[in-house]
Order: sequence, then structure tokens, then C-alpha cells
Amino acid sequence: MNVEKDLKKDGISVIKPLDTLSVTLIAKYVAEKLICAFPFYGFNYNKLFIKISNIPMYIADIPSNMGEASYFYKNSSIYFRNKLSIEDMQKYAVHEFIHFYQEVKDKKNVLYKLGLCDFTGLKVKGMALNEASVQLITAKALKNEKEVVKYYDIELLTNTPNCYPIICTLVSQMAYVTGENVLFDSTFNSNSKFVKSFINICGKDNFYKIQNNLDKILKLEEKIVLISSKLEKEVLSDNFIASASTKIGIYKNRIKKMFFETQELILTSYFNNTLANVYSAQEIEDYRRKLYNYKDLIGVTNNYSFFNDYYINIMTKLDEKYAALENIELAIVPYNRSIVQILFNKTHALIGNKRKRNEFYKSEVVI
Repeated sequence: MNVEKDLKKDGISVIKPLDTLSVTLIAKYVAEKLICAFPFYGFNYNKLFIKISNIPMYIADIPSNMGEASYFYKNSSIYFRNKLSIEDMQKYAVHEFIHFYQEVKDKKNVLYKLGLCDFTGLKVKGMALNEASVQLITAKALKNEKEVVKYYDIELLTNTPNCYPIICTLVSQMAYVTGENVLFDSTFNSNSKFVKSFINICGKDNFYKIQNNLDKILKLEEKIVLISSKLEKEVLSDNFIASASTKIGIYKNRIKKMFFETQELILTSYFNNTLANVYSAQEIEDYRRKLYNYKDLIGVTNNYSFFNDYYINIMTKLDEKYAALENIELAIVPYNRSIVQILFNKTHALIGNKRKRNEFYKSEVVI
């Protein structure tokens, strides 16, 4: 295996190995963050510290499309962009160490599983799903605050504003379906628990459609970054700039379209499939609240009404379920009005076209 040749192919040029003190500080920081954020995952601080300390780490020149740090699985090493501070290296090392931790290789040292990503077929599957989940784990370990951002005309509330915000938003919605712990367990331990759970709830075809869409979005974003990096060159022809700008516009529109297609598939596949299993008044109320709380996870754009329309439609069906129940205690229903009547009086508090998102997330509709 010619590692130097493979690194060069990826655009990574090694400058020097990271000094022992820096490696020790990184190992201590990453181990502490993971132990603190995930106390029930069976991590042992000493074992984690030793494992991280033994990872070869380097300072390198790294292409702009690869971020500030990169884990190279062919030699199980981490490369940091030149001139990063130790504080920045510590933070970026969390994401890269998770990749090291989750990799599964055969006896010939060939990688065939990386968390939720499968390398065994002719085509790599689940790369975007795995990257997003690793970043969500990283954001939780670093205790990142959520903030409102806008990409490709999509407004998002995310704790990963600068790293995979689009696919992280969609994977957060998937985690809402299965539970976050199942997603993170499969990401750390490269098992199939999350995939099986999601398929059981939402259907096999839906899962693979969502997984495929996530990979397509990731590839489109990578193309945009590559083109944008070329546009940073000082001397470019007008024709090249015009062509590049057109391509970027096309890719952004594709991402936007695919984002909403995927978001709506996750939403409808879950709530449509689980509606049939709602029988009692308490189950109706739990279902209603879970759907209402889903609003905190979605991305929106101007004039986006899908969630509102879907919510109203489901409320109608829940109202019918209420009406069909016998001997329901009055306390279960807050008012002597139907759910639908209440909904139409309160619907403005859901996803508005020109909402103030920070205020919206602090409010709750009583229905």
C-alpha cells in the first residue's frame, strides 16, 4: 500500500508529525468530551485516552473541500490543516476520532464498514448518513448551541451550522423516529440496529430512498465546494466564471428540491405508518404532540406549507378517532371544541411564511 501516493491523490501533503504534547492534549480532550456526553455507552476513560494517543496525527496541507481535519482510513491517521490552534485541533479531533473508532476492517486490513456506511458492494452506501450522524454526535459532545442558519434558501435550526447542516437536519428527523440512542449506537459500533429500527417503522423502500437522497445531496455539496474553490483563483475567464456560476445555481436548486422531498418522505412515512396503531385517547394525544413537536426539526422556505397542510389533515383523522371512542374522560380534551376547530384557530402559530423563528421555538400551541 502506497500511502503517500494515496494521500497525494486526495490532495493531502504532510508537513510534519504532530508533537507528543499536542497529541496528549487532544487525547485528553476527546476522551473527556465523549465520556461526559455519553456516560451510558460503556466508554472507559483510560482505554479511550490510550486509543486516541496511539493514533498517528500530522500537520498537513489539506484541500479546502476536506475541511480543517481529515481521517485517512488507509493508514488510520488524522491530518490537521496547517496553522490550526491546539484548541481547534481538539474540537475537530472529536469527529475524526469517531471515524477511527467506528471502522471495521477484515484480516487483510481492508475497510468494509464505517459506522452506517457500507463498503462491501460495488457502490459505497450510507456515506452521508454516517457523516451526518458522526457530526451530530460531535455537536452533542461539544455541547453546541442551536442557531438559525440559511442554506440554499432553506432555513434551519441546527447545532451543526458549519458542518453538514442540510444532511444533519434530515438525519435528526430520522433519529426522532427511532430514538437518538439507536442512531448513535449504530454509528459508534457499526451495527445494523438503527437501519432495522427505521425500516421496521417506516418501510424498507423508504429507508433506501432516504439514504440514497442523502448521498446525492452530499455529492452535490461537494461539487459546489470544488467549483467554489476554483472560483477563488485570481485569473479566470469570464466564460469559466459564468459556466461555474450556472452549475452552482443548478446544484443548489437540486439540493433544495431533494431536501424537501426527503424531509416530507421521513415525515409522512413515519406518521402515516404509526397512525394505524393509535387507539386510546392517551395514544391520540401522545401522537398529536409528537407530530406537533416535529416542527422544531424541519427546514422551511418562503411559502412552505407542506407541514401545515399535513398537520391539518392528520388532526382531522385524529378528531374522527376521538369521536369514535366511547366513555372518554372530558379531561383528555382541553376544550369543548373539536381538535380541527382548535387547530384552525391556532394554525398561525405553526410554520408561517415570515415567522420569527427564535420566538416561535419558545412558544407552544395549546390544542
